[in-house]
Amino acid sequence: MNKEELIKLVSDRLRLIRQEQGYSQDIMAEVLGTSKKTLVQIEKNRMLASWTVTVATCSLFSESEVLQNVLGDEPLEVIKLLAHKKIEYRVDKTMGGKVWWKEIESKGRYVLQQNVISQHYRILDADHFRWYSSFDRDETMKRFGELIQN
Repeated sequence: MNKEELIKLVSDRLRLIRQEQGYSQDIMAEVLGTSKKTLVQIEKNRMLASWTVTVATCSLFSESEVLQNVLGDEPLEVIKLLAHKKIEYRVDKTMGGKVWWKEIESKGRYVLQQNVISQHYRILDADHFRWYSSFDRDETMKRFGELIQN
């Protein structure tokens, strides 16, 4: 997944996200920091959301079932990965990957998982804290190897 694909996914579902929240177009536009005219254009598929509106949507509505179903559980993680290319530090306790994740490998205190929807990878420790995330399989495998050696 890249930024353009994410923008398209969010743009195509912005109306559903708004309706899920029970917001009018006026309120949703205000929340996202855009004009109602722009929001209407996005909802009618006449234009795509900007990266800023996409980030705001994923950040402000990260609990949205619509977003979670299209991005695979954690919209903010996808945004962070696309913005930074990878995440490499112990952050965010997770649920351990019960729904949107398949286990690729487990060794010692670490487990390597892949999101079944967005296809990005992450490494969790035994306490379900995320240590690393990336769309790059080779880099993730390399980091997994380093972590299990320590």
